[in-house]
Amino acid sequence: MTLSNKHSLGIILFAHGSRDPLWKRPIEDVAARIKERNPQTPVTCAYLELTTPDLADAAAHMIASGVAHIRITPLFLGVGRHAREDLPGLVSDLIIRHPSVHFELQTAVGENPQLIDLMAQIALDSL
Repeated sequence: MTLSNKHSLGIILFAHGSRDPLWKRPIEDVAARIKERNPQTPVTCAYLELTTPDLADAAAHMIASGVAHIRITPLFLGVGRHAREDLPGLVSDLIIRHPSVHFELQTAVGENPQLIDLMAQIALDSL
């Protein structure tokens, strides 16, 4: 594959997962919104457990399509053990497995001041 065929950035939206198939709808809606706003940026969802694909499979698929830089965005509101420990360990495994790919792990969306402001505004809108 030539460098010109590579995508500069791909995004993986990472969430917990659930046995309920409807649970992942909001996660997929975020991916769809990204595709609408930036169609040339590859985006996919990945899950820690109970839902597929997992992070390793999502990253492998993205890398196989030519992505050389993967941004992982954790869609967690709270910053529990999964965000603090499990996810960084999974990303470390990816770095070892794919040394030529740049992995960027963002902080959980629940820590983002923009999201905090938006959630406050949503709560206030009903007043």
